Amino acid sequence: MPKVTSKLQLTVPKAIADQYGIRPGDELQWIAAGEAIRVIPAEKINLNGQERTVKERLDLFDQATQRQRRRQAKAGKVVSPAGRGWKREELYGSSFPD
Repeated sequence: MPKVTSKLQLTVPKAIADQYGIRPGDELQWIAAGEAIRVIPAEKINLNGQERTVKERLDLFDQATQRQRRRQAKAGKVVSPAGRGWKREELYGSSFPD
């Protein structure tokens, strides 16, 4: 069981972090819920402090996807696998003994 450090920090158990997609640098919202505390990833909270609906989350995902595509296009790093000029078999085929 994780313990609170002298700096009031708490380690999220790996199983919980993996299950809920929590990664280093993510912000977490702490909400008092009677005798318990709810911890919610901040991106799942809207400006009113309520959990985002599925539609809101999908809209945010679409916006992030569009931003990523614009960044990749601007950087000129959009390369299709067919346009690489090589195949995996060409790289690894000759190094294995027959």
